[in-house]
Amino acid sequence: MSETDMTLAGMAEALAKSADYRVLRRLVPRPPYTPSVDQTTKTGVLLDVETTGLDQRKDEVIELGMVKFDYFPDGSIAGVRETFTSFNEPTVPIPPEVTALTGITDEMVNGQRIDEDAVSSFVNDTVIVIAHNSGFDRKFAERYWPIFQRKAWGCSATEVEWRKHGFEGSRLGYLLNGAGFFHQAHRAVDDCRALLELLAFQLPATGSSALAVLLEQARKKTIRVWAEQSPFDLKDALKRRGYRWSDGSDGRPRSWYVDIDESKLNDEIAFLKAEIYLRDVEPRLQTLTAFDRFSVRS
Repeated sequence: MSETDMTLAGMAEALAKSADYRVLRRLVPRPPYTPSVDQTTKTGVLLDVETTGLDQRKDEVIELGMVKFDYFPDGSIAGVRETFTSFNEPTVPIPPEVTALTGITDEMVNGQRIDEDAVSSFVNDTVIVIAHNSGFDRKFAERYWPIFQRKAWGCSATEVEWRKHGFEGSRLGYLLNGAGFFHQAHRAVDDCRALLELLAFQLPATGSSALAVLLEQARKKTIRVWAEQSPFDLKDALKRRGYRWSDGSDGRPRSWYVDIDESKLNDEIAFLKAEIYLRDVEPRLQTLTAFDRFSVRS
């Protein structure tokens, strides 16, 4: 380390100790590590896709990034095994707004293809796939690479209650800043590396890592409650309760629905009876686990 680097490091350390300043450090990717035979670890993969648009039925993947990592039973990160990054040429030109956001151009993806066998080999030995918006990434991943249909999934955006832990939002860049880092956003593998550091972050309220909190939530069953044929003029009450709208175009019911923990089911049915239907009701219920949560099939 040069004298200048030592001076900068000292300045940063001094500022970080002051209540009047916050210091952001550039995220430096972790180098691959060599697992030890006497370590008890599991392997996960962080995934991010860049696409030509938001519709998983017709838009296309233009880049896939993945980081494979090991973690200990307590949810702490053991190390990075390897990374994967590849472009895919879509059948239509990349929209200008996508290029502006990601920096990916038609020239960069020209003639490129993401090899399905390479993807399958990379994720085959992993026990969980994590994305920062699994409701988006999983649907695209399953469409292109069937192996993801058989994997357990977790979502770092929704399965950690970031506000409860002192954050004001759940966007990746914002959360990373809150953890003390900044990075080059919107390239798939870079976002995966950023997500790794975010999951390694020790949450002040619990003393455990964000990954430990996510894994605990991902292991739980959740219940999807469908408020079918609910009165139109009560839609705002459902929205305030956290219900989302399904327009039925993907084969699911055309209805408001909410995903809740199993322990809250009785309270949710009581709410529907008392405030929505004003009568006894037996709503359609759907049990979800990490293996089908966020999937196009659910």
